[in-house]
Amino acid sequence: MRPLSAPQLNPATESGWRRHWFDIIYRHDTRPSRNFDLLLVYAILASVMVVMFDSVQHLHVQWAATFYVVEWIFTLLFTAEYLLRLLVVRRPLRYAVSIWGVIDLAAILPTYLSLFIPGAQSLLVVRALRILRVFRILKLTRYIEESGILMQSLWRSRRKVLLFLFMVITIALIAGAMMYVIEGPTHGFSNIPASMYWAVVTMATVGFGDMVPQTTLGRFVTSVLILIGYSIIAVPTGIYTAELATSMRQAEAAKRDLRGCPKCGLEGHEVDARHCRRCGEALPEHMDV
Repeated sequence: MRPLSAPQLNPATESGWRRHWFDIIYRHDTRPSRNFDLLLVYAILASVMVVMFDSVQHLHVQWAATFYVVEWIFTLLFTAEYLLRLLVVRRPLRYAVSIWGVIDLAAILPTYLSLFIPGAQSLLVVRALRILRVFRILKLTRYIEESGILMQSLWRSRRKVLLFLFMVITIALIAGAMMYVIEGPTHGFSNIPASMYWAVVTMATVGFGDMVPQTTLGRFVTSVLILIGYSIIAVPTGIYTAELATSMRQAEAAKRDLRGCPKCGLEGHEVDARHCRRCGEALPEHMDV
């Protein structure tokens, strides 16, 4: 998976206040940037809590004015942050139409719309999207490679998983058709699609109880379908786990250093290793290729 690139600074403003705020907002390896991220995460979580509490009816009646004021404080804060992000990047439009730019705008727009559009207060629930901004703040850079391994494993196992899903749909179709004939509309199996829904719920061992077989033959088919469900429920997990293990072994092998120990000849050391893990001999300097 290709890592996401950070916004670039306007080359005409590589010094001054824009450079200073760019480093604070988009970098995450300095004390001011970490403090900014931490304060922003606290603000995000606090604003989401306000949205949650405001949705509770008796709290809304009692603290409506307070929630309204606090909401506007958070809205103005995130508006200033959004505008500042647009000011310090080279291509503001590119950031505005990016996934995070859209989320930033969606987090503040409903509050402003509530001033001009009657009934727009219902849109305020969109502010819960602010919680997604936590992932942008944290960046998760140390997990980008691992997420790539997960996606690669899923892509490799796609044909097997699709074949498994086709098999499940086939079983659900056969079982649904049988139960439609056996039980019929009088027992709730009004049509084949509804019976297929029952078959999927039964194979997943969920058992909502909204459709229950009444005949002996229908209960026998149900029992067989439950056993089939238990036997196949672990199939996609096993397929994906096998591919994931293969991808992890390949990724681990790619990280290994090809330098051989000058004393014992052992290869496959860690990239940052300085001594042989077998004999302790100093390894030659690593050469990047």
